[in-house]
Amino acid sequence: MKSKENLIINGSGSYPGGRYDKISVRGEGTIVDDVEASVFKVYGTTEVAENLKTGSMKVLGEAEVKGNAELEDLLVMGTMEIGGKAYLKKIKILGTLDVRESLNGDTANVKGSIAVAGDVEYETFDSSGGFEIKGLLNADTIKISLRFGESRAEEIGGGKITIKRKRNSLLPFVGEEGTLTAKVIEGDDLYLENTKAETVRGNTVKIGPGCTIGLVEYKDDFIQDSNATVKTSKKI
Repeated sequence: MKSKENLIINGSGSYPGGRYDKISVRGEGTIVDDVEASVFKVYGTTEVAENLKTGSMKVLGEAEVKGNAELEDLLVMGTMEIGGKAYLKKIKILGTLDVRESLNGDTANVKGSIAVAGDVEYETFDSSGGFEIKGLLNADTIKISLRFGESRAEEIGGGKITIKRKRNSLLPFVGEEGTLTAKVIEGDDLYLENTKAETVRGNTVKIGPGCTIGLVEYKDDFIQDSNATVKTSKKI
């Protein structure tokens, strides 16, 4: 199959995999085999029955990949589900992303929500939405703004980790703030708000308002806000 051929799906049906230049889905289509594309745009509903590899992908409708996914640049404004492992180099999630195995890449910007059954590993992870990560969230820089609901990760590890509560600007009169729950949070430089954790470990640890922490272990400095609860702290 020629690599420059386009696949345009306006109706509904099943279509072959292979290599394409551009794929556009405005109807409802299933791609039955492995597929590669330079550009993949989903306005309707699509299912990739095997693995997907593409340069740029935009999902404004619904997309499901049954196998693994390897993408350079992903924007999700609708919903996307990946059944296997996902290497998504640069992501911006305004809708929802569900990954059934591991997720990794370079830059993650989450304004909607993500759910990952395995580990998540990025260079930079920036979230002002919500997430549920069953494994380890690991990044050099982690910045989390807690606007609403409860975000969860089994463990969080990184270099600089900043977790702050943030009122929802769209609903300024709503008093509810978001929370984060993790068993272990470990990094070099930590600042936490509205966080529940069994163990927090780092060089410099600042526990801000709204936190409930079981154990804090620190090497250099430890500061605790008067509106935070820390059961035990020790210098290591």
